[in-house]
Amino acid sequence: MAKFEYSAFDQSGKKVDGTVEANDKEAATSIVANQGLKPLVVKPFKKKFDPNHIEIPFLTRKKVKTKDLVIFTRQISTMINAGVPLVRSLATMQSQTDNQMFKETIAAVSKDVESGMGFAESLEKHPEAFDEIYVNMVAAGEAGGILDDILKRLAHQQEKQASIKKKVKSASTYPAVLVFITVAAFFGLMLVVIPKIGDIIKDLAGEDAELPKLTQIMLDVSDFTVSNGPLVLLASGLLVYGFRRYIKSERGKYQWHSFLLKIPVIKTVIAKVAIARFSRTFASLMSSGVSVIEALNVTAKAIGNVVIEKEILDAAQEVKAGKQLSEPLSQSKLFPPIVSQMLAIGEETGQTDTILIKVADFYEEEVDAVIDSLSSIIEPVMIVFLGTMVGLIAYSVMGPIAGLSQQIN
Repeated sequence: MAKFEYSAFDQSGKKVDGTVEANDKEAATSIVANQGLKPLVVKPFKKKFDPNHIEIPFLTRKKVKTKDLVIFTRQISTMINAGVPLVRSLATMQSQTDNQMFKETIAAVSKDVESGMGFAESLEKHPEAFDEIYVNMVAAGEAGGILDDILKRLAHQQEKQASIKKKVKSASTYPAVLVFITVAAFFGLMLVVIPKIGDIIKDLAGEDAELPKLTQIMLDVSDFTVSNGPLVLLASGLLVYGFRRYIKSERGKYQWHSFLLKIPVIKTVIAKVAIARFSRTFASLMSSGVSVIEALNVTAKAIGNVVIEKEILDAAQEVKAGKQLSEPLSQSKLFPPIVSQMLAIGEETGQTDTILIKVADFYEEEVDAVIDSLSSIIEPVMIVFLGTMVGLIAYSVMGPIAGLSQQIN
């Protein structure tokens, strides 16, 4: 779709300027007219340069926070349930939202809905705020006349997923900070402290003195770091950049995600998070009336791990061939047997969505337990690691000094 700008008169004779999105100029003119306006000029939109408002993407771009999206979803659901028209509900939410980007998104959605476009179709135009799962569930709610109920389920699902993300992020913050401190301390010692102590030792013991092996290694590392500091930093930066670029490629991402699924503790966390997310998302889509194949395709993209995503997409192909979903999942190496067994019971009783919600609740509790235990283990391990590093450096420095003092005595 292209963007068009227009000038028109409203019913009171007041001139109104604005923009619309349409396939062509005729369609844009029709949209303006359907809003009760008399079009004067409709032409392709050209962004005007404003020297006082220059946007730098990585500084000015703001994401829609999960909290904002949950509040929006819950309040829209409540207003629709109370009989408030959708356009009026969107206008109310637009005025209450503090996030400027989200405010503009809601305004665009409201304008599209007012011009006759479906709610789900208008949301689909803004993937930065509303993902594919959100759009599909809204579409199912519109088709079934249960939009308020679907939006409640969406809000609940978003809160659950946000809670898991928060716990995972919280568990990884502490070790990340300790690693940063450790690296900073290492470079500080290598660049500043060790060279000075090395000079003192050489002055006392002489240039030809034979130093302990550990001390000599520390001095060699320090000399190399001082001599090639800029090169080391540049190489490290290029290595990190190259690694990040590689894992964003299709092949690199698959290999990286496969590697993560081979690390004992991390594999457990990723698998449990994926199962909880799969169960809740798939159950929500099924209960909304989305077909099994479409629900599997949408759910696979929301998992966050391409290896598990491929397993779900392969399972979707087998379901398309006539099998029950529990059959391919029972052969999976990542989904535990309890998932396929519970799913089989749901398929037999016709309560797949209800069963999967229970599975999601169970694995979300499991994720909480694993992350809590992991957090309690990581802290002492990182402290021991940091203490060991500092201890080795201290020993490499104090060893020769102690030996020299004995010789002097």
